[in-house]
Amino acid sequence: ARAATRRFKTISMWGAFHGASLDTASVGGQQMFRGNIGPLLPGTEHVPPSDPYRCLWGCGGRCDLRCARVVEYVLEQEGDVAAVIAEPVRSTACIPPPDYWRTVREACDRHGALLIFDEIPQSLGRTGRMFACEHFGVVPDILVLGKGLGGGVLPMAAIVARPALDVMADRALGHYTHEKNPVCCAAALATIECIEKDGLVERARTLGERALARMREMMSRHPLIGDVRGLGLLLAIELVRDRVTKEPATDEAEMVMYRALERGLSFKVTAGNVLSLIPPLTITWEELDHALDIIEECIAVVERR
Repeated sequence: ARAATRRFKTISMWGAFHGASLDTASVGGQQMFRGNIGPLLPGTEHVPPSDPYRCLWGCGGRCDLRCARVVEYVLEQEGDVAAVIAEPVRSTACIPPPDYWRTVREACDRHGALLIFDEIPQSLGRTGRMFACEHFGVVPDILVLGKGLGGGVLPMAAIVARPALDVMADRALGHYTHEKNPVCCAAALATIECIEKDGLVERARTLGERALARMREMMSRHPLIGDVRGLGLLLAIELVRDRVTKEPATDEAEMVMYRALERGLSFKVTAGNVLSLIPPLTITWEELDHALDIIEECIAVVERR
């Protein structure tokens, strides 16, 4: 992006994770990775992410895209931004409003900035589409893939870009010791073939819809659940102590996690109070339904404590 635009500044989201090296931590927005390693790279600007449940702009569920206009404001003020770098869907299954990315895409085009989507955690069918950005009808200039690309067996990542952005060969940057490993490439090709042949994208969409409906039923029975959300098999249950104030139930989330672990179910708590459910694309409905049973039972126990 820097070589193609001859600019060096970036705009990314507070709270985002893009890696733990100095450059990626600078672009990322998580204090855990940014703290005590400074000075960070210059020109890495940040804006608040779009979060319909905890909107900083007080939209009250009636989004007017002020969050997207903040991105354009920074683009205007900086004037020479190379790229906006973001996850189209946050790993807490925080899903922007339908027009958010279209608005950001248009702003990037107006100001000569590229749009880079980091889909390392969510691509290849996880959200019920091959790529998460397809849900928003937006095509980025650069798409970053990884994690599941190696089939969960071998390390593999990829960068997909418009042909006009294929400029790095001119700089002879591409001679790294462990790049282009043929075994990893074979694993990636086999993974993509399996996803397509076995219909795992459609499977994620169908199972995700059923799971989300079940989670909404759980929410109606348990006041500890403040919000449920998801795309495909990227699912989240946000726990709060009060649905009006939305005070995060961080201690309760940890209790639910450890009680579920005692029952044989493992999942991650993100942002302190969000149960992030990211099952394999090959999971059966019976297995997923049983997992939700365990979570609901653990939530009920914590509520009664």
